[in-house]
Amino acid sequence: MSIKLTKLDERLSVTGQIDIEDLHEIAASGYKSIICNRPDFEGGSDQPTSEQLESLAKSLGMVFVYLPVEIGAVSAEHGEKFKTLVDALPGPILAFCGSGKRATALHHLATQAVSANQQPVSDACNWSNAFDVVVIGGGSAGIGVTASLLKRRSSLRIAIIEPSDKHYYQPAWTLVGGGTYDIAVTVRNMSAVIPASAHWIQAAAAGFDPDRNLVNLTDGRAIGYRQLIVCPGIRLAWEKIEGLKETLGKNGVTSNYAYELAPYTWSLVENLKQGKALFTQPPMPIKCAGAPQKAMYLSCDHWLRHDNLDKIDVEFNTAGAVLFGVADFVPPLIEYVKRYNAKLAFNSNLVKVDGVNKIACFDINDTAGNVKRVEKPFDMLHVTPPQVAPDFLRSSPLADASGFCEVDQKTLQHLRYANIFSLGDACSSPNAKTAAAIRKQIVVVAENILAEKEDREFTTIYDGYGACPLTVEKGKVVLAEFGFGGRLLPTLPLKPTKPSAFAWLLKAKFFPWLYWNGMLKGREWLARPRKSQ
Repeated sequence: MSIKLTKLDERLSVTGQIDIEDLHEIAASGYKSIICNRPDFEGGSDQPTSEQLESLAKSLGMVFVYLPVEIGAVSAEHGEKFKTLVDALPGPILAFCGSGKRATALHHLATQAVSANQQPVSDACNWSNAFDVVVIGGGSAGIGVTASLLKRRSSLRIAIIEPSDKHYYQPAWTLVGGGTYDIAVTVRNMSAVIPASAHWIQAAAAGFDPDRNLVNLTDGRAIGYRQLIVCPGIRLAWEKIEGLKETLGKNGVTSNYAYELAPYTWSLVENLKQGKALFTQPPMPIKCAGAPQKAMYLSCDHWLRHDNLDKIDVEFNTAGAVLFGVADFVPPLIEYVKRYNAKLAFNSNLVKVDGVNKIACFDINDTAGNVKRVEKPFDMLHVTPPQVAPDFLRSSPLADASGFCEVDQKTLQHLRYANIFSLGDACSSPNAKTAAAIRKQIVVVAENILAEKEDREFTTIYDGYGACPLTVEKGKVVLAEFGFGGRLLPTLPLKPTKPSAFAWLLKAKFFPWLYWNGMLKGREWLARPRKSQ
């Protein structure tokens, strides 16, 4: 290359003044973005203007941003703006000024720790450096919808905001707790599942400024977007049950809702020979409404197979008034409750756990609305934690009264901000919060967000599809598939309410494969979006 470049890190290089003819070589070398730190006309009238450079850079497929800094005036504020740009722009990035020294100084400032009392840098984000799409969350919804969008439009600049470096296949944790699945294969590095052409911003969202199309991060940065997809999932609110956090993973207290606890569930099940086993379900909404009782069924099946069930008192405490929300599936589930001689306690909500003394406290509502506090001893306690929308979403302008992202349940578009969509556990659509629901929602959001971008009519709608493979015993599953209003929506021509060995194979073998190799790769197998009329 005719110009001399200095590589500062994997994403950023700097150089001195560039000319119009240099841009072709810069683009051919693989650079995706250029930051101009030299004010126009600083070197006289022979210097190409930022406007001239930007015009050709854009025609060559590069992003060009003008962030002028006067000689001798490189401030901390400039460093903050430069950091925001470097984090947000597609890389590799080339920054230039007269000699490259100011760009180097800006990089030095950008790599310094941001002081805790500095204000978020929100003025650095504008249409010239905003992403086409920003996705909040690197879970199944965030990765899946990003992959599907890029399959449709590979040129989209998409950023995924996700602080965790791990990605989990959570539906298998029920099987882990039942001793039929290896916990190690349910986790992969986040870097391995994020689509290669997407930009991963490894940080946590702190809030939204939808009037200025900004996402604020906890580290003080602000990321601009043209369109936003909100899918951070649901938060497990362990703290809402007094004493629970202190005793989780010991004293016989466990939960299949956590990666580190599901193996402990199996340890308890395998070693319990007699005593009392309690299983709980909190008020809705929760991830996979069938998971709390699935833990009970697999535990009981193991105890029955090992001739211990008659010595174990099993009780299912649910804050709800019914065993399952879709009436068609209640009769076959009741048959298994009878088989395992389990007791059902409705309107019974776990509020406190004394792990040392192995006492669980429940608030029980009677038909007159009275609440009675009841203590129950246990040898094993499987807890499903209360679940709420993430705090940064609950307190934002995007939330409805319950704290979830307010969307039209058919189009999944926000009701007040047309360039915002939501899917997964964090959206307000009244569907079952399951991975199967997300699989269908991905197609709806991917189609509709492009339609909104191009001012086209929405033709893809969501029918509320969700699925809950109810593991009623080892080797058999009731594959509950349903939509809005409890309407049955079976994918295969099988009797949906009948326990099936084939459905077990789907749950234990096919669905995990489909997740890693299909859903997260933008392959929309079995998604079948419905077209609006």
